[in-house]
Amino acid sequence: MIERQVTFRVLPEQGPRFEALFRDEYAPTMATMPGFVSVSLLHRQDDASLYQMAIRFASVAAADAWRASGQHKALSPKLKALYSESTVQVHDLVHEVRS
Repeated sequence: MIERQVTFRVLPEQGPRFEALFRDEYAPTMATMPGFVSVSLLHRQDDASLYQMAIRFASVAAADAWRASGQHKALSPKLKALYSESTVQVHDLVHEVRS
């Protein structure tokens, strides 16, 4: 399993729109993709402009298929209109404990 952590610097006063787009369109669409595991949206407590998506897919190939999909390409301009910059880190999941 892989996790992509994407950090976004959201434009001033666009946080509510960014959150709504994630909740209403981006996450539900991503969830329909083969190999999808989970996605979370985090908001930094010490910097109101920073958000992070933690995106999990079963494999790199499944994550790449999402990024190449028509659905992702259609949603990207909507998302990009709400942030000024983003960074991506990709991790392999080594171990996880849940209660």
